[in-house]
Amino acid sequence: MFCIASNKDLFINEQIRAKEVMVIGPNGEQLGTKNINDARTLASYAGFDLVMINPNGNPPVCKIMDYNKFRYEKQKKQKEALKNQRANNHDMKEYQFSV
Repeated sequence: MFCIASNKDLFINEQIRAKEVMVIGPNGEQLGTKNINDARTLASYAGFDLVMINPNGNPPVCKIMDYNKFRYEKQKKQKEALKNQRANNHDMKEYQFSV
């Protein structure tokens, strides 16, 4: 379940370097502050990935989720937003009149 993330993506699983993290469960419940190894174990038992949502928090916030599904839905939303943006650009037309 280890994926390599680019600079734009979030840190997942073994890419997380913090010693302790605040863990949020797959259903949104807070599981509390855990050691990073315990958090990875919880995620692997659940069959999901550990994804760092907020690296600037004290401690950093991680969520147990299916990373591939999250990335797919994020790309789908971006594609839809781009489609709507293009549709709005076609509405404006310019006319020039001269004498």
